[in-house]
Amino acid sequence: MVTAPGTYSWLAVLFVTTVLLHRTTPAFEDGTSGGVSGGPSWDPVRPLVSGVLWIDGGHWLPYAVLFTVFHATAEHWLGTLRWLAVAVLAHVLAVLLGEGVLGWAVRYGDASQSAGNTLEVGVSYALAGVVAVLTYRVPHPWRYVYAFAVLVFYGVPLAADGRTVTDLGHVTAVLTGLACYRLTRGAPSPGKRKAPSPKKREAPSPEETERPAAQ
Repeated sequence: MVTAPGTYSWLAVLFVTTVLLHRTTPAFEDGTSGGVSGGPSWDPVRPLVSGVLWIDGGHWLPYAVLFTVFHATAEHWLGTLRWLAVAVLAHVLAVLLGEGVLGWAVRYGDASQSAGNTLEVGVSYALAGVVAVLTYRVPHPWRYVYAFAVLVFYGVPLAADGRTVTDLGHVTAVLTGLACYRLTRGAPSPGKRKAPSPKKREAPSPEETERPAAQ
């Protein structure tokens, strides 16, 4: 926890909100994880905020494992500020694109009116972006294998017939994470050891500098 304070602080907040979600009325639970009443409107602020405070499905323990494996690793590697930048960028861009596509589909009749009231809830977008940026922590040549596996894992659902806006958001978050290469510059790479600094020669002692007089 000392090396990843942001990750475990976030995880603690999610634990509290998950407990509250399970102890509240079904109407409140439907309002945070499903749809809202009223006409369809494009309001990206709600999913931007709710997406970092609530867990989709309300199961905290699996996310505790995922946060430890991916978020904590990335935060320890990049530092809290750069890790947070990747997570925020992935989450914001994925939500904005997903909500924009959904609003466009509703407007032109490609999706039902009720779909416009769907509220994206969950921290998976930020997680997908961090999973992707960890590509640059993997040493060569396994880096390409890891990147390919990430793209397949998140890309296959988008290519399937039952694709959703969430699948588009995940791919957007992954591409955002891969685009954050510059934020990884200067971060230590595993398998590479720093070259030892050259030892400074010690100044000779006065006794060593004194030479015996010639006979």
